[in-house]
Amino acid sequence: MPLPSCIDWFRQTLLKKPKRPDSPESTSSRTSQPPSQDRLSPSLSLVTSPSLPPTHASDSGSSRWSKDYDVCVCHSEEDLVAAQNLVSYLEGSTTSLRCFLQLRDATPGGAIVSELCQALNNSHCRVLLITPGFLQDPWCKYQMLQALTEAPGAEGRTIPLLSGLSRDAYPPELRFMYYVDGRGPDGGFRQVKEAVMRYLQTLS
Repeated sequence: MPLPSCIDWFRQTLLKKPKRPDSPESTSSRTSQPPSQDRLSPSLSLVTSPSLPPTHASDSGSSRWSKDYDVCVCHSEEDLVAAQNLVSYLEGSTTSLRCFLQLRDATPGGAIVSELCQALNNSHCRVLLITPGFLQDPWCKYQMLQALTEAPGAEGRTIPLLSGLSRDAYPPELRFMYYVDGRGPDGGFRQVKEAVMRYLQTLS
């Protein structure tokens, strides 16, 4: 290489400023600290954090809501009007009881046996509307026997309501249970409601 060229090459090399390698501290500081406008204060992050869904007081501490219905009203077809009046009384009270009425709440197309069994299993209490028609209806007797299969552990859940019958006609299968006398001015509806509420209070 000629001498002038060598001198020029050394001059250019010496005039070049070497690049300083980034130190670990400077690199980490740049990567760990976001721009000031993107940083959120702790108080602001608490405000914008998602909150848990509210828990209803009625959904906690009580097993009442573990079943779909509070009451299943068992009745014969000829006693449908009386059953509807009872359900209207129970649902319209301040307690807002959830009632199962077969012709209203059964699934269309469902098998009768399956629907009756599900209604009994999904209800806390069973009201047996015992009338002359009840005693002659095989499905009513089936529901009564199904309800009795849970005795004696189901004390207070089965509530017989005797209407239009004398005590002598009271079914022998229920002789170990007290019944509600339907000959009163309100047809025994108030006593039925009180019996249901008494049982529901044991669940809370």
